[in-house]
Amino acid sequence: MQSKTFYRVVVYSVLGLAALLFLAPMYVMLVTSFKDADQIRAGNLMSLPTSLNWGSWQQAWDQACTGVDCRGLQPYFWNSVRMAVPAVLISTAWGAINGYVLSMWKFRGSDLLFGFLLFGVFMPFQVVLLPMSQVLGYLNLSSSISGLIMVHCLAGMAGTTLFFRNYYTAIPRELVNAARLDGAGFWRIFWRIVIPMSTPILMVTLIWQFTNIWNDFLFGVAFSGADSKPITVGLNNMANTTSSVKNYNVDMAAAVIAGLPTMLVYVLAGQYFVKGLTAGAVKG
Repeated sequence: MQSKTFYRVVVYSVLGLAALLFLAPMYVMLVTSFKDADQIRAGNLMSLPTSLNWGSWQQAWDQACTGVDCRGLQPYFWNSVRMAVPAVLISTAWGAINGYVLSMWKFRGSDLLFGFLLFGVFMPFQVVLLPMSQVLGYLNLSSSISGLIMVHCLAGMAGTTLFFRNYYTAIPRELVNAARLDGAGFWRIFWRIVIPMSTPILMVTLIWQFTNIWNDFLFGVAFSGADSKPITVGLNNMANTTSSVKNYNVDMAAAVIAGLPTMLVYVLAGQYFVKGLTAGAVKG
């Protein structure tokens, strides 16, 4: 009994130390964002601020650069919202339909099609930059939020299809066969039987896609224009702007603002993400 208690204390101590090391950069960002210039120059990263300085947050949100593009994160933030919300919903719905077809309405060559589709999960996105830019040009969607939405939907299609297809294979086929015998068609089975059983995998896919799309930098910097840049590009421009005085508190506040939506998503819906994974979201 004592050895078991000792083992548990050791495990929890190691996990606690690992958590502290992992959260240390987040702590430094938060405390630095509330410090003024004098406290930052003092050089103690771990010290708490003497008072909460919200001016750096206001500056990061409204205006925090001195270069040509002198804007704060506010326009970039709303660009990301307008891009991420429809892209997440469309790619999730697309993956649900694909997974439903490939698992319950198989046709000749469906397994081969799914195998080819899996290449999209492992293919580096740098490979598609040039052909995707040409396609966006043909469709008149270059440097627009609509173009970014389409790019993220296509890039996420393979992953969302994989999630839903593997989850739907665990649904008893007897339910679908019984519904077919009762005269239910493709869409009725999907909406009345499959979707009500898909809450765990829906939460996994929504959180996964939102995280990937919100935090994406490659597509944002490659396919956006002056008025359609997402928040990751705005944060990069702000951090790398040329200025005689470097405002580290403003940069840290901007970094926290940029990461706040994904943090809130995991805080509010993280339990559903874990439940969805354990319910078979990534089973083979």
